[in-house]
Amino acid sequence: MLNLRRGAFLVPLASLLLSACATLPSQGPGKSPDSPQWKQHVNEVKQVQAFQTRGAFAYISQRQNVYARYNWQQSASDRYRLILTNPLGSTEMQLDTQGQTVQLVDNTGKRYISNNATKMISELTGMNIPLENLRQWMLGLPGTADSFTLNDHYQLRTATYQQDGQTWHVTINDYKQDVTPALPADLELTAGNLRIKLRMDSWKLQ
Repeated sequence: MLNLRRGAFLVPLASLLLSACATLPSQGPGKSPDSPQWKQHVNEVKQVQAFQTRGAFAYISQRQNVYARYNWQQSASDRYRLILTNPLGSTEMQLDTQGQTVQLVDNTGKRYISNNATKMISELTGMNIPLENLRQWMLGLPGTADSFTLNDHYQLRTATYQQDGQTWHVTINDYKQDVTPALPADLELTAGNLRIKLRMDSWKLQ
């Protein structure tokens, strides 16, 4: 069992991360998902196959609170690496996927192999993360969401997704404007009492 499940780490990030969206400007009524501007934005985002993004991660539930720095490196649509680190910069978890093969290395160096990243993370850390759709939401794409809305800039604002009887509500509070196309800077997922937040400090497109 990974230490992630036994308690929180990188606690000083909590207040900064959870209050990040409090200062964001209010959003207007948004634009239509049928608009050509949205379709153009989607096409541009789908061209982003290789990238790196760093920032802060928070997982808050009734059972555990986890706060970490994250580093997400994707070299192809089916190949990526996710690293979670503690305040000292030590790796708490490294997840590597290549096609249908998933490998997770914990903070003791122990390796686990699976063909289902979401299930493996849940079993080893206790964190319920809709990873496949999260990979789309973090780019500002709706994934397999049941419904979604846009902001005034024809970018994804909210989405609703149901999985295994659980309803996820997705909110993108802000976008990074220093990359083209613009990509999310503040993402929040909620499902009942569960809350997941990602704050993207930087994006590097390759």
